[in-house]
Amino acid sequence: MKKYFIRILSCFLLFISCKEEKKETLPSQMEQVMAIHDEVMPKMGKLGKLVGQLKPMADSLGTDSPQAKAMRDLQDANKSMMDWMQGFGDRFEPEEIMDGKELSEEKKQWLKEEEEKVKEVKEKINSSIANAEALLGNN
Repeated sequence: MKKYFIRILSCFLLFISCKEEKKETLPSQMEQVMAIHDEVMPKMGKLGKLVGQLKPMADSLGTDSPQAKAMRDLQDANKSMMDWMQGFGDRFEPEEIMDGKELSEEKKQWLKEEEEKVKEVKEKINSSIANAEALLGNN
């Protein structure tokens, strides 16, 4: 009977430890949101560099030129990232962002909204960079 109990207990502990290990390897929604941010944040310097390259062209060709539009798109993408980071920081505490502190139901809903917003920011950044590089021949 004692051996039977030990086997059952061992199987149970093994099951729990495997389940916990799996949980740890799956990123939380907060981690997924931050991963998107971390993916595009390094591109912010590139936005500024491209604006600097387009500005003289936009100034000489006028505000309706493709170069001026591309420059405005880059600036808009930069502003979108800054606005998103400000809004995200206003909604969540550092412990929730960095330490995985449990979110209230309201904040879980906010996180879903923020994930959609940061995906839009990522798209703006990537598309504005691609367009500017194409105009500049930086491909």
